[in-house]
Amino acid sequence: MASLLHGITAVLFDLDGTLIDSAPDLGAAADTMRTQRGLPSLPLEAYRHMAGAGARGMLGIAFGMTPEHADFEAMKEEFFQNYENGITARTCAFDGVPDMLAQLQAQGLRWGVVTNKAKRFTEPLTAAMPLFASAAVIISGDTTPHAKPHPEPLLEAARRLGIAPAHILYVGDDERDIVAGLAAGMGTVAATYGYLGGKADTAQWGAHANIDSPLALLKLLPGA
Repeated sequence: MASLLHGITAVLFDLDGTLIDSAPDLGAAADTMRTQRGLPSLPLEAYRHMAGAGARGMLGIAFGMTPEHADFEAMKEEFFQNYENGITARTCAFDGVPDMLAQLQAQGLRWGVVTNKAKRFTEPLTAAMPLFASAAVIISGDTTPHAKPHPEPLLEAARRLGIAPAHILYVGDDERDIVAGLAAGMGTVAATYGYLGGKADTAQWGAHANIDSPLALLKLLPGA
C-alpha cells in the first residue's frame, strides 16, 4: 500500500454513501409515494442500505418494483420530482468528512467528486452545500457517455485536474466504484461505512484498502 500511495496528489470521492448521507431524502421521496397511495410509511432504516442504488433501490424497497415493471419509468420520474423538492432537506456530510477534506487540503492535496448521480441532482445539491465549495472537480453520471463501473468518468476527472490517474486515489462505497477506479489505473479505497447494499463483501472487491470512517483515510496518506 505504501508504494501505491507514493506520489498521490489528488483524492476523488463517490458522493452518496461516501461523502454525504442522502438516504433520509432519498427514502423520504419514495416513502411519500407510498403514503400518497394509502400504504403505511416505512422507517428510514428500511431504505438506507439501498440508497446507493438510487431510484431502482428506493422503488424496490417502497413497492417491490423492478426496472422491468411496466410502470417503472413513470414511477421513477415521480420519485425524481419528489427528490428534487427536498434534495437537501435532511442530507448532510458524514461525521468526519469536513475535517478529513480540510486536512487533505492542508497537505496540499486536491479533491473532487465522481458520482453516478445525474447532473440534474448533483449540481443543485453540491451548490447548496458549502462542503463542496473547495472541490476541484465534480463529475456526474451523465457528464460523460459512460457511468461507473466504466472508468471514463474517473479519467475525465483526471483530465480536468491535469493529474495522471496513477497519482489519484478514488474512494467509494460500492463495488462499481472500485471496479472503475482499478480500470482507470487509480488507487482505490472502499468506504465500508457507506451504503453497502446489505449483502456486500468488500473483501471481494479488490480495493487497495478499506476504511471504516472518513477520517481513517488520512492514516493511509503520507504526511497524515
